[in-house]
Amino acid sequence: MTGSRDSWDWLKDGVEALAFGNPIYNLMLGGRTLSALPVVPQDLWPGDPERGTALLDGVFQFAGQTLTLEASPMTDAFWQPEGASDAWYAGLHSFHWLRDLRALGGDEARRAARSLVYGWSCCHAVWHGDAWSPFLAGTRIANWVGLHDFYCASADESFRACIFDSLARQTRHLRQVVPGDLQGTKLLTAIKGLVFGGLLLPNSRLCFTEARRLLERELPRQILPDGGHVSRNPSAHLMVLRDLIDIRAALRAAKVELPTALTQAIDRMAPVLRFLRHGDGGLALFNGGREEEAPLIDTVLTQADSRARPVRVLPETRFERLHGGRALVIFDAGAPPPTGADRRAHAGTLSFEFSIGKERLVVNCGAHPEIGNPWHQALAGTAAHSTVMIGDQDSSEIAASGGLSRRPAQIVCERRETGDEITATASHNGYASTFGLIHRRHLNLDLHGNALSGEDVLDPVAGTAAPPLHPFAVRFHLHPLVQARVEEGIDGPTVLMLLPNGTIWRFSAEGALVELGESIYYGSDAPPRPCFQITASGETGVGATSVTWAFTREQPSG
Repeated sequence: MTGSRDSWDWLKDGVEALAFGNPIYNLMLGGRTLSALPVVPQDLWPGDPERGTALLDGVFQFAGQTLTLEASPMTDAFWQPEGASDAWYAGLHSFHWLRDLRALGGDEARRAARSLVYGWSCCHAVWHGDAWSPFLAGTRIANWVGLHDFYCASADESFRACIFDSLARQTRHLRQVVPGDLQGTKLLTAIKGLVFGGLLLPNSRLCFTEARRLLERELPRQILPDGGHVSRNPSAHLMVLRDLIDIRAALRAAKVELPTALTQAIDRMAPVLRFLRHGDGGLALFNGGREEEAPLIDTVLTQADSRARPVRVLPETRFERLHGGRALVIFDAGAPPPTGADRRAHAGTLSFEFSIGKERLVVNCGAHPEIGNPWHQALAGTAAHSTVMIGDQDSSEIAASGGLSRRPAQIVCERRETGDEITATASHNGYASTFGLIHRRHLNLDLHGNALSGEDVLDPVAGTAAPPLHPFAVRFHLHPLVQARVEEGIDGPTVLMLLPNGTIWRFSAEGALVELGESIYYGSDAPPRPCFQITASGETGVGATSVTWAFTREQPSG
């Protein structure tokens, strides 16, 4: 695997190898297991038959990296290929891709699934470092159990005995190490593994009891009162909601009483997931989130079966949703996530995304799945977001190992709706300590959806002397499918934008120099795509500096 690891990681690996990589611990993981699953929770998550076809050819694509595996699944070379990133490695050992083989269907896909599951169980019969990490073990256990009927139900007894023994060993190990130092989304996934693995153990009550205790402790920490996830990451929100739905399904199948906190969390989270979607069905890109796959989001919302009302505001998660006509703005008007929930957080305070129907117009640049990769650092920075940057400083300081150090301490937001417009005004002090400036942003959406106007103000901190001149840039990243060009006019340059559906929008600004430049978009697992960015740049002056701007739909001529 490739990726950055510090001295603490190596020390931790050494301690774990001593504790778990010895024959005595391996004997402790042995014991009775069931010869057949009493129940199998139904797995309703979609797969992709095209990816399934690629898997049959040995082509594995995860986290934007594609590797062709030619070694036998019975060898370590298959499971630890050279050049694999940490995120790719996690994708391989999670076995999420079994759904792609199931979606492809047919005996060849079923045989391939069996060969791969069996190969893993033979190569990892004892504790095996990263492959047995609590997060990956929890993910894999749930996938092997949930997809049992696809690859295992019709297999011979020797295959089933081998797989059930491996699952039992992984579950016993998971019970030993959870929660440990796990937190956030990975802890909830490990809890899910305990629940699914418990279906295989004669003393399943111990797993269910421990999982319930951890859930009741963890859910209030991670799920805010308005239903948002504490990370403020839409992709993490989706992942957690999906895991909670899986846990609910497994407990129902085992006829175990559902924790009230679990059902309430699912009910609250589903409307927030809808809140964070654009018209194309994908998610907004904030704090390390990506678009994700619309069919999966649809399925998660259906399976959530939430009866909660749609939400218009998120008072704790602090995103604003402005909707007028076919136009939609999703505005990050809240503080960065707290320490411990900020590992994938971005310095995108007061950034927004703007879509019209199913077409995205203004976006943030997305995220790289692997912390420590240079792309991660670049995409997490303020310059990769549709907001204001002063000098070359991010509004929050991003640590190379993930997480934030310096961050805005004061964020204020106010929303108002009138008969013909929706406005949101917010401010943050992320630039106060360095530049003595407060960033205030005012967004105004026409309820007919034909115009979005805004003003960005850089205001000296009250009671301080006027700061010296500093360069600033107001950035608006455009989706890769948007074509754009600069037009010179009497009042200065404007930018004309053509959306895929043929509609035309124009950007104009006052108080700054408007330019059109290059940017990059990393909104999915596909390789990054080139796109445009509009910048309105200048220098701060004495007193407040103001830039007004507008996106206006061009009416068809004639």
